[in-house]
Amino acid sequence: MDFSLCPNYFLPNRTLGDNLSTLCSDSTPLGRVVLGLYGNLLPVTVSNFKSMCLASNSTASSYKNTLVHKIFPGRYFLAGRQGRPDKGEVRPPHDLARNTETVDSKAFSLTHSRPGVVSLSLSENDDDEEIKLDPGYRNVEFLITTGPGPCPDLDNKNIVFGTVLEGLDVVTAIASIPTYQPSERIRQFNDLAEFFGDERAQNARAIWNRPLTTVYISDCGELKVTQPPLSPSLP
Repeated sequence: MDFSLCPNYFLPNRTLGDNLSTLCSDSTPLGRVVLGLYGNLLPVTVSNFKSMCLASNSTASSYKNTLVHKIFPGRYFLAGRQGRPDKGEVRPPHDLARNTETVDSKAFSLTHSRPGVVSLSLSENDDDEEIKLDPGYRNVEFLITTGPGPCPDLDNKNIVFGTVLEGLDVVTAIASIPTYQPSERIRQFNDLAEFFGDERAQNARAIWNRPLTTVYISDCGELKVTQPPLSPSLP
């Protein structure tokens, strides 16, 4: 996955319908993150993730040109939120497999023990409730832990299916991007509104922890790994 910064995606003069590919021609590359995936342990989760990396970009069914929409400093960032492609969100293909591993206890055996852990977001999922109620809904939102320490509160709730092999410095750079943090007074008002069932409280929380500079997946795909040649036998 290649990550980039876009200076003008959320500017007020953007045209409705414009997407990241048209608005971010002058983006600044952050770098490439190479992920290793645990396909033998979690074949369905990994297969779906690879499908989202390899899907045709013309159908808006790829992670390419979609946002890192939340950053939680010192913990993890979220990407792959479902919704409208013109808002930098993901639209999974209709033929994506239903992930039966989300109800298999064995799928939750790996932990968020260090920076660079790649996990399918279940408890931390940020998709709208209306989208989740769709019978064809397929969860493709994922998180990557950023460190410096582990995130044990994510264990047994989200499915760890990969790790960062190269580009942990890029992950650290994403984690350092400033985010919107509401004041304590706003948080208190929001908590009170949520207690009384005010739907506006949930809408307000949607922008919390959103990066103040647009960071997005500018490219993604699969790297073919070849086995190195065997060393000649010693005499």
